[in-house]
Amino acid sequence: MTTPTALGTYEARTRLHELTVIDVRTPGEFAGGHVPGALNIPLDQIQRALTDIRHAADRGDVLVVCASGARSENACRILAENGISTATLSGGTGAWAADGHDLQRPRGTTRTTWGMERQVRLTAGAIVLLGLLLGLLIHPAFQILSAGIAAGLAFSALTNTCGMAAMLAKLPHNRPKAADLDNTLAVLRSR
Repeated sequence: MTTPTALGTYEARTRLHELTVIDVRTPGEFAGGHVPGALNIPLDQIQRALTDIRHAADRGDVLVVCASGARSENACRILAENGISTATLSGGTGAWAADGHDLQRPRGTTRTTWGMERQVRLTAGAIVLLGLLLGLLIHPAFQILSAGIAAGLAFSALTNTCGMAAMLAKLPHNRPKAADLDNTLAVLRSR
C-alpha cells in the first residue's frame, strides 16, 4: 500500500499543469467552484473509477481534492489500498481560495450551490430544533432526537467522518448524473 503525500497550495499551483486533479466533492459543491482543470468524481464513485484513475496515475501524478481535506484523505486511502499512488491538497479548496488562487466554475452556472458542510449544519440544526420543540409540545422523549444529533456531531469530530454528510450526499441534487460521470471518466481516460 502506498502512502499519500500532501501538497500545499503553492506547490500544487506551480505543478497544476502536470497533475491530474480529481475533486471528490458532490457535483453541486464542485459546480460552486473547484481547482482549475479538476475532474469531478464524487467520493462514493471512487470504486467505480479505479481503472481510469489507475490509468491516469500510471501516466503522471494524481492530486485528490475536496473542500477541507477530509474526504480527499479518505479517497487517497481507498486508492492506496488499490495500489494507486496519489497526493492530497492540504486544506482543500478552502485553503486554495484562502491563499488567493482562483476557483473555476462551469460555464452557465448561475445557481448558488450549498457545500456539504453547510447542508450538514442546516440539517443538524433543524433536527435539534425539531427534537426540542416536539419535546416541549408533545412528549419529553422527543428530546432524544436532539441528543442523538449532538452525539453524532461529537463522534463526527472525533473520527473526522460524517454519517450525515454521507446520507446527504445520496440526495438527488448531490448525485452526479450517470452521463456526467461517464463523460468525466472518458476525459480521464483520454489524458
